[in-house]
Amino acid sequence: MKKILFVVALVATLWIKPGFAQNSQTKALLTSYYDIKNALVNSDAGLASSKATKFAEVLNSMDRRLLSQEEMKAFMGFQDKLGFDAKQISETKDLSLQREQFANFSANLFKLARVVKLSEEPVYYDYCPMKKSYWLSDNAAIKNPYFGKQMLTCGTVKETLK
Repeated sequence: MKKILFVVALVATLWIKPGFAQNSQTKALLTSYYDIKNALVNSDAGLASSKATKFAEVLNSMDRRLLSQEEMKAFMGFQDKLGFDAKQISETKDLSLQREQFANFSANLFKLARVVKLSEEPVYYDYCPMKKSYWLSDNAAIKNPYFGKQMLTCGTVKETLK
């Protein structure tokens, strides 16, 4: 009887562990994105550049085997695009160029987030009417990365992924 319980516990642990690993790596990816967004909110081009480099590292270290078939297909479809976007942000210290690339970056990450659950927490998809661009946020309070302090609270939440 003890052997059976041990085997059941072992199988359950192995079965649950990949989901936990996926959650921790996708959460790290989303956190890296938020770090870039927050640097742009604060108009810190140097920090945005270094955080974009970190995002690329997290992106390239993800273990796709922990994703379902559908998630893996979506991830593989966006991995190069997200890597390109992050590289473009990391390679410049020009804040306006970083913000331009951030629009594509955000759109690509949101498309991925619709298929791959990136976090257990809600992900807010915010819209800037002046820039006509979107970004992802970890809270409902608007902090606009496209204009920083100039128009910090300009925008609205358009969608919430739960």
